[in-house]
Amino acid sequence: MRTLLSIEELTVALPPGADRPHALEEISLELKANEILCVVGESGSGKSMTAGAVLGLLPEGVQATAGKIMLGGENLLTLSDADMRKIRGARIGMIFQEPMTALNPLRTIGDQIAEMFRTHTDLGSTDIVRRVTTLLKDVHLPDPEGAQRAYPHELSGGQRQRAMIAMALALEPHVLIADEPTTALDVTTQAQILKLIRELQQRKGTAVLFITHDFGVVAEIADRVAVMQGGRLVEARRAEDVLNRPEHPYTKALIAAVPPLAPPPPRDVAAEPILRIEHVSKTYRKSRLITRSQRVTHAVQDVSLSLPRGGTLGIVGESGSGKSTLARCIVRLLDPDSGSIRLGNTDLAALSRRAMREQARHIQMVFQDPFASLNPRRKAGELVAQGPIIHGESPARALAKAKEMFALVGLDPEATERYPHEFSGGQRQRIGLARALALEPQVLVADEPVSALDVSVQAQVLRLLGELRGRLGLSMVFITHDLRVAAQICDRIAVMQGGVVVEEGRTAEVFGAPRHSYTRALLASVPGRNWVPPVRADALMAVS
Repeated sequence: MRTLLSIEELTVALPPGADRPHALEEISLELKANEILCVVGESGSGKSMTAGAVLGLLPEGVQATAGKIMLGGENLLTLSDADMRKIRGARIGMIFQEPMTALNPLRTIGDQIAEMFRTHTDLGSTDIVRRVTTLLKDVHLPDPEGAQRAYPHELSGGQRQRAMIAMALALEPHVLIADEPTTALDVTTQAQILKLIRELQQRKGTAVLFITHDFGVVAEIADRVAVMQGGRLVEARRAEDVLNRPEHPYTKALIAAVPPLAPPPPRDVAAEPILRIEHVSKTYRKSRLITRSQRVTHAVQDVSLSLPRGGTLGIVGESGSGKSTLARCIVRLLDPDSGSIRLGNTDLAALSRRAMREQARHIQMVFQDPFASLNPRRKAGELVAQGPIIHGESPARALAKAKEMFALVGLDPEATERYPHEFSGGQRQRIGLARALALEPQVLVADEPVSALDVSVQAQVLRLLGELRGRLGLSMVFITHDLRVAAQICDRIAVMQGGVVVEEGRTAEVFGAPRHSYTRALLASVPGRNWVPPVRADALMAVS
């Protein structure tokens, strides 16, 4: 196969004052026609910076200082901005991680795709409309004509990503760069997008540079794999070799951190429930100003579940299934319309706001995005001490307790004097855990607590949760759409679809012999489900 894109000894310098002098150091990669090259690594490894260098879209103050990026005999690093604008879209397509931020919210989907043809071709308006419709059909968007007239917010996440793919493929570029295009998607939507990219790539012979941190995705789609660490390329070989016979210690550590889909042997968990959710329902009603009608969404419908004392109940399902709404009802961030939520002998759903504040110390929540849930203007120690102070402890004792909690979750107690932005994503999630544990709760509700983390940091946080569960006797409700994570940490699984629990039982039973067709569809959609990571050693979990 001929080489379409060649990166040769590329070095990209960071501005003065950065943590390190270079974002990329002497990177060499080749992308061949009709292949998918997956570039993997943790945040800060240089994956996205490589894509930015190829497209001529490096951040301000960051510049390539050595090397070449060759496309069809041209060195892209020597081209002007005007020349690069002609290449972007026409010869190199780009699929971004978050289509909602990449698409213009004030313009219809059809108009944004049509702009590619208006900018780069001489096609008339009738031909452009026809081409846009064909593209939307190619990416399997339902009702292509309606999708053209829709604005980005009127489409689902998966539909927006399909529209982005249609835009990237509009001019049939020889090279397609996909930067984490499935990270924020549900497992079934993710499977559809991966299948679509592979299908289009094979049909059109496109070369795909696919950036990801998910080794399940790599196992599903990659022909070759390049592993990056700290701006350097540490391993690049055929996908089968990297996945099953990794050579570099960093690659081995990353693969060791991938949660297997097979659940571990079941733990002994008390039969006595600490939390009982009985016939809980929650409905959203949104008025429409123009039509004077209401849109009614039954987010949670007659849900009954129980959490064993000292156990972990996983609640899984796609976006819109009702998982997070149920979690917020449990901790009373939302008031359920009906039903009871009994913590011991207390019905939390029946309490007044004031009475619920008294009970809040017994049931705490850890959020998906720790940065958004931490006040950036307050020191980390103050944030952890805030709960105990509200519940009557002196500021001095509460701050001392904050340091104890930092040590408990594996953080330096002296780091209580730092602000949230001075911590990494994994460290911020540990702060969120410390804040929740400072009140010594009986139940911890964790809403997607590791979905935004790199695989190695995810492994560390999951291991920490397991240790805390055993040491403190915690009972947990664990919300996730990642079935690999659910398999490893949950004693029981409840599967939600459209606000309803369609299946519930022991994790091994649900994963080993799913009864409901929706559960079977979720498990069948897990990327790389047939790949078993060859490296499983706790010593490799922490990536140095």
